[in-house]
Amino acid sequence: IGYLQLSLHSLLIINNHIVWRKDQKLDQAIENDKSWKLCAKVVKEVLNEPDQVIPLRYLEKRRERLRLPIRIETFLSRNPLLFDVYCDQIKPKTQPVKFLRVSDRLQRVLDRNESVYVENEPLIVAKLCKLLMMSKDNVVSADKLVHVKREFGFPNDFLVNLVPKYPEYFRLVENLGEGNSFLELVSWNPEFAKSVIERRADEESELTGIKIRPSFNWKLPAGFLIRKEMREWIRDWMERPYISPYDDASNLDQASLEMEKRTVGVFHELLSLSLYKRIPVPILGKFTEEFRFSNAFSSVFTRHSGIFYMSLKGGIKTAMLREAYKGDELIDRDPLLEVNDNFIELLAEGHKQREEQLKLKKQAVKDVTVGMVPLPPFAPRPLCNFQLALANQACSYLPSSQIPPPPPFSQVFPTTPPPPEHSHGHKHNHSHGDALGHENGQNQSHVDDECVCELLGRLPPFLVKPLHEYTVRVAGSCNTTYSCGVQL
Repeated sequence: IGYLQLSLHSLLIINNHIVWRKDQKLDQAIENDKSWKLCAKVVKEVLNEPDQVIPLRYLEKRRERLRLPIRIETFLSRNPLLFDVYCDQIKPKTQPVKFLRVSDRLQRVLDRNESVYVENEPLIVAKLCKLLMMSKDNVVSADKLVHVKREFGFPNDFLVNLVPKYPEYFRLVENLGEGNSFLELVSWNPEFAKSVIERRADEESELTGIKIRPSFNWKLPAGFLIRKEMREWIRDWMERPYISPYDDASNLDQASLEMEKRTVGVFHELLSLSLYKRIPVPILGKFTEEFRFSNAFSSVFTRHSGIFYMSLKGGIKTAMLREAYKGDELIDRDPLLEVNDNFIELLAEGHKQREEQLKLKKQAVKDVTVGMVPLPPFAPRPLCNFQLALANQACSYLPSSQIPPPPPFSQVFPTTPPPPEHSHGHKHNHSHGDALGHENGQNQSHVDDECVCELLGRLPPFLVKPLHEYTVRVAGSCNTTYSCGVQL
């Protein structure tokens, strides 16, 4: 009878499931962190180099591995406060190339992060103890712990610098035969053996004066409907006693509802200990043996959709704790998040600086181009012979008394013939020759009443300005050489 009842329980677990449904707000929470995490990967790549410097072209070749969709120089322009660019030789007697090194601003952030780790060292120790206390035999592979250090906010050197400082809690054991290292729990601290669910129940009991039973928060998003049979199963399952993830589970059958309750409790505690209250499912799968997960453990997240959400964002299954979020915003914030917040603030400051520089450049271009002739949709062209002759003939007709020049290209025709000479520093050399006709301005009787150097200075920018000394034939029989010292 007991075996039959156990089989029925297992059948209920298998048959009762909720169809997965996308939660756009929780997916957006993952998307919000995509940009800064990509920047963090690039920073890590540079920090892992000898002396923490790297040739720019070497980093460019690693773009595919870093999954960076833009060129490194574009990345640097978008994030100006991360690195300093300088030139150096890769090898002696070679041409200098561009190198990258950590900027002073980024170095200050890294130094501040070290202080954050020191200030929150008791929290890190408690997290590490809790992971060992939930695991089978209170032992976890050191490699696996290193693999999840970012998920839980452990510093990079926690096995080297932090673990030896607490011999009362940790012992690093080496398996010489297999070449693996394991972190073992030395002593059990009852204060660490309380889950988030149990602590919350204790706080509510103290606040209300009524004994509150530990239980999960179950809340589905708006518009999320489940079958009546599933609602009844969930109600019955929620009524079952809470099983702490720190309790001994060696006597529980893997297919029992009690084991299901304990597994949900372990996942809830693991996600609660993580920085962002979410962990990729493949990472959780690495701890199947240590935490006694079944091979089909990921179905727990869809079966208990009121507690968890399994996102498929980015093609990776990610288990998320619903109660830790309000919309796409994380409301249950870990103190160690300051490490990431400092980096995000630096990126935001760099983006603001870049936007201000772009705004100033646009304004400068706008100020320069005000009143200018718009650029045509064709290539620049030189002045023709007629334009050159016209400019020189205008110079020869200028009066000695200078008047303010008219607006660009306006035609001012003199009413009386101008005197033949003027004091503008021009030299005219005459020699007889054949007239060039209309092309050289022979038939042009009235011209601009302004100096040729000013005329050339007022030419549209799309016209190629000629050299400031040239000879043209005017009036049919004279070669006029124009020479002016005024800079255009």
